[in-house]
Amino acid sequence: MKYALVIFETDESRRRIQADRAAYRKEYEGWIGNLAAAGKLVGGEALETEHITPATVRTTADGTSAVTDGPAQAGEETLGGWFIIEVADRAEALELAKSLPTPETIEIRPILESA
Repeated sequence: MKYALVIFETDESRRRIQADRAAYRKEYEGWIGNLAAAGKLVGGEALETEHITPATVRTTADGTSAVTDGPAQAGEETLGGWFIIEVADRAEALELAKSLPTPETIEIRPILESA
């Protein structure tokens, strides 16, 4: 079964990145390497979160759209990227997410498989 591990940066993870980017990256890449070595990593992408402000488009039922600068949900946590993993079940996805050694928030979402 495939799951998306949706990564949200936090104030703490941003502080650690700014304090020592190389050490932080080494920890993170080690975790990713372990997923890949175990044959669990399908793919993933990191989002630009430091230099370019995201934009949000909201469309109402009547078709009117509004564009605002900034993330869809303001707050401490910022969408940072995602990984797609293939595992036996939700419990395994949770265990892999819990093994991330850095202080991000991870939302685990099953991938909808078409019929």
